[in-house]
Amino acid sequence: MESEGVIVVTGITAAGKSTVSQLLAERFQYGVHLRGEVFRRMIVSGQAAADADDGAEAMKQLRLRYRLVCQAADGYAQAGFTVVLQDVVIGELAREFLDAIESRPRYLVVLTPRPDVISSRLGGLSVDELDYELHAFTPRRGLWLDNSDLTPNETVDAILGRLDEAGFD
Repeated sequence: MESEGVIVVTGITAAGKSTVSQLLAERFQYGVHLRGEVFRRMIVSGQAAADADDGAEAMKQLRLRYRLVCQAADGYAQAGFTVVLQDVVIGELAREFLDAIESRPRYLVVLTPRPDVISSRLGGLSVDELDYELHAFTPRRGLWLDNSDLTPNETVDAILGRLDEAGFD
């Protein structure tokens, strides 16, 4: 079996990452859906929250999580699986995260539904700050896809149809 590489799917909270990533991974004969959040939850004591007073510890743990999930993605890809790696990777750390993936080819898909769509998914909570950080500080690499008016399956179809735009090196 031959891997078709690693496809990173990111975006802010409630952008559709989980559902789309699962459906996307299922489209490959040998597909893996890696969820970055699982690596955070493996820390059962001493976990630093993102908004913790000790920002240095939170950042250290986030970088650890990113490093481990990228290593896992590379391991699966080397074994012949196509990996769909789902995580919230925005802002200044995005470049470091993406560069940590050694497997080729590598792809990046950034789901960018409109803030009002995300807000409705979250019961009215505002996501303006996260949306701003995504657009203002995340490097413009890969495929940025507004999936506001797409079903999850339509989003997967769009990703596969435009996968060449998602490639980065």
